Amino acid sequence: MPVTVEQLGPHDAEALRGLLSKDPVHNLYLLGLLEEFGIAPRGRVPFAFYGRFDSQVLTAAVFVGGDGGLVVPSASDAGATSVIADALSSRLTLRSTVGDKSSVDALLRSLAPGKPRLSRTQRLFSVSADDLGPFTNPLLRLAKEEDLPRLLPLAQGYVREVHERDPLAEDPRGYEARVIQRVRQRRTYVLEENGALVFKVDIGSRSQYGAELEGLYTLPVERKKGHALLCLGQISRHLLSSLPRLTLRIDERDESTARIARKVGYLAGRTWRLVLVE
Repeated sequence: MPVTVEQLGPHDAEALRGLLSKDPVHNLYLLGLLEEFGIAPRGRVPFAFYGRFDSQVLTAAVFVGGDGGLVVPSASDAGATSVIADALSSRLTLRSTVGDKSSVDALLRSLAPGKPRLSRTQRLFSVSADDLGPFTNPLLRLAKEEDLPRLLPLAQGYVREVHERDPLAEDPRGYEARVIQRVRQRRTYVLEENGALVFKVDIGSRSQYGAELEGLYTLPVERKKGHALLCLGQISRHLLSSLPRLTLRIDERDESTARIARKVGYLAGRTWRLVLVE
């Protein structure tokens, strides 16, 4: 039978889960999206999964959120991802994408051939409970809604450093709402010292297969004091008491954070790419 590209529906959920769980480390983000939101939207937030089928077997998938606001490919052969990208090229405007570098490159060739506003090469690190070192800080805690005035500058600082933009200048209400939503979902952890928040980290995606950490940020004046090392160790130990693995994406230029991750026990994996087109 010919190769086809189709939008996935509820009847494809098990096939998609089976495809992604073959490589759970590199598909943790998509597995978390699938577990949290399902395969088709049930509310007002638009998204879709598209799949490449070969003889009715699902061989690759791409998540499209917000009509191209975020596009995430599965950790599949780049040629298979390219087939999906070609099929979507006439109806999709890609604005941002993240994933395995070869698959992201395949998406960009069809969906955003021009020069992007921002392109970052990242290394995907992963850890299991058996790999963890002795680093902990029991003062790391879940953020609370009353932390918002002190939390926003940390969240803003992370986006400024990684994405080279100011989310509070672009969309203050929208960004504040997203930060408080993560707090309400119990996905943001903070370290408080002398009445100030000095460190934060977020759980970006979570499923039975593991979780992906993101937004790891220490106030510049509080760096080189061991906060990131001890807090990364603390949250990793906490989450791995109930999950099989964690992942963390680190900019390949950020050797200091990579050293911290390695000390905690994280192992470097494949190269990823983050691209912001607009």
